[in-house]
Amino acid sequence: MIDECLSPELTKIAHEKGHGEANHVVWLGLAGLKDWELKPVILDGDWTFVTKNSVDFRGPKDNPGAKGQYADVVIHAGLVCLNGPPSMDLDMQVELSSRRWSSSITMAILSIKSSK
Repeated sequence: MIDECLSPELTKIAHEKGHGEANHVVWLGLAGLKDWELKPVILDGDWTFVTKNSVDFRGPKDNPGAKGQYADVVIHAGLVCLNGPPSMDLDMQVELSSRRWSSSITMAILSIKSSK
């Protein structure tokens, strides 16, 4: 599931890369939900979540897991953070996600499949 802070174009790219199950927060009718409201949807749907708001989900960089929406979650499908400047445009999102699709998302999907 790709967060609404990122372009829906990334979902289309994920589909092209063979991740047909990829979806976008807006396409799911979840636009405007706060992170804490998205959390149960992400967990119940067993989604790997792609966002640029990494601190909101993983906690501060110097102490990941200490805070953030996933701090109290024992196991989840994964979190992919596309960290960049606040003005990150679509080209930069595509560049960062292209690097991640082949590694992070594929690894998350493989680990989910192997645990089932």
